[in-house]
Amino acid sequence: MPGGVPMSWMVKWPGAYPVYVASANGAKFTDVDGNSYIDFCLGDTGSMTGHSPAATVAAVREQAGNGITVMLPTADAAIVSRELTSRFGLPLWQFTVSATDANRHVIRYSRLLTGRSKIVVIDRCYHGSVDETFATLDDAGNTVAREGNIGAPVDPALTTRVVEFNDLAGMEAALAKGDVAAILMEPAMTNVGIVLPSEGYLDSVAALAKKYGTLLIIDETHTISVGTGGMTKFHN
Repeated sequence: MPGGVPMSWMVKWPGAYPVYVASANGAKFTDVDGNSYIDFCLGDTGSMTGHSPAATVAAVREQAGNGITVMLPTADAAIVSRELTSRFGLPLWQFTVSATDANRHVIRYSRLLTGRSKIVVIDRCYHGSVDETFATLDDAGNTVAREGNIGAPVDPALTTRVVEFNDLAGMEAALAKGDVAAILMEPAMTNVGIVLPSEGYLDSVAALAKKYGTLLIIDETHTISVGTGGMTKFHN
């Protein structure tokens, strides 16, 4: 493994060398040298309810005994879908193996439904390894590739327009040409610290999307931690 890590971004964590984890429980993890840490990352929200809760451990153990993957539906899929509908209010659900895949799929759906090609994203917002989102604004306000965006299939300016968070004028300008299939955004930015929406911003973005016939995609991978139903339910 280059750098001694399974994923290259792990070498960017603070410290002189990677911390190898031996175990994790609750809000703490222990490294292979026996040092204990408070975990403020919690698996990038995947373990926001704590590491290794007893109910989850029992459920995973039970399912492992009944088969892990068969590429066919199970009763649990229907149960979880009903629970998601109850929590988030959306009637239809599909499952993906990652947040990146979820965003990639819904971008394609939006292009199919609208017949348009462009995507609007928020500057410095993170949506996984989706090509359309590895873009930023240069000093002149142009859409350019983000630092470290290697091997991009096309110039991101061909697929993407980038807007600053809380900038309604910039958002309307990006939509005004009528060629934007979807806006992909978080309801609060979470990749540069926490940046909350200005009063009325989210409602205004939704209104602009409707005005210009653009779909609004809310990525709640991180903000789901606000509570049951995520920030969307909290806001509404």
